[in-house]
Amino acid sequence: MTLNLFYPLSRAALFRMEAEAAHALTMKGLNAMVASGTAGLINGAIPEDPRLVMGIRFPNPVGLAAGADKNGECIDGFGALGFGFMELGGVTPRPQPGNPKPRLFRLPQARAIINRLGFNNLGVDVLVENLKRRSYKGVVGVNLGKNLDTPLEKAADDYAICYEKVYAHCDFATVNISSPNTKNLRQLQGEDELGPILARIKADQARLADAHGRLVPVAVKIAPDLSDEQIEAIARLLVKHRIDAVIATNTTISREAVAGLRNAQETGGLSGEPVFEPSNRVIRQIAHHLDGALPIIGVGGIMSGADARVKIEAGASLVQFYTGLVYRGPGLVPEVARALRKA
Repeated sequence: MTLNLFYPLSRAALFRMEAEAAHALTMKGLNAMVASGTAGLINGAIPEDPRLVMGIRFPNPVGLAAGADKNGECIDGFGALGFGFMELGGVTPRPQPGNPKPRLFRLPQARAIINRLGFNNLGVDVLVENLKRRSYKGVVGVNLGKNLDTPLEKAADDYAICYEKVYAHCDFATVNISSPNTKNLRQLQGEDELGPILARIKADQARLADAHGRLVPVAVKIAPDLSDEQIEAIARLLVKHRIDAVIATNTTISREAVAGLRNAQETGGLSGEPVFEPSNRVIRQIAHHLDGALPIIGVGGIMSGADARVKIEAGASLVQFYTGLVYRGPGLVPEVARALRKA
């Protein structure tokens, strides 16, 4: 019997706590289980179901989305749940506290979360040290952000600094231009702004690949609130600059699906069940425009194995979740793995 069967009891206790404190306690608990050698009891072994994406062999197509472990403090703990890959961060060149607390809010009726964390992290150097210490053997990506006080026109410098520092210690990196919690960051999704950033990061990729003797692919993470015209323009740029993957999507700023619920008025990005269909729309649209030119990692509102299958059917090659883990518990990992297992 695996320990995830007891999650409903744990969740009741965690949901009585402030959301950010509950998350910190969860990571502390996972790390304690790793240290005691009992973490493997949570989900048991998940059979391998390898996928080749971005030239990387993923042990299975189930990933932990960015935001869950910003500083790489719980890599082995989350890895013990059976994820085939995880995306750490978002990380910035310099440490920053993020937005004032409280900044993380549950909407249980909608199985959703609103966050306005604002790239709170200890800086890229701390993340690198934690990456060096990991035992987890799955694929590790790093979500790259910019510091709040870095002007938009200098954003490419921040992405480049982080990419260079994590290059030797991760399997892929993601340029995050879609968080709603850093002022004006989403403007970088515009054609005139995004093109120079992609050109810079691809030039750095070529230089670093020569220096290290290995290629670390670059993905770009986009928002669910884009128009069809914006999605088409982004797809053109991704192909033009030979970006290795696109992650669709980040959180939404829409409140249409949660209007009237407690905490719905809080500013920030909405994740969980309400973003499922908006993210699927973006996945379908960008898959149409890319026409197989690069892979898509689908994220947003996965609460079941069936949800994950919808992402794959929409055009994704891999999936990620984080809010689903909060509401469904660790058992969601093997459930999704089973749903996506190739016959």
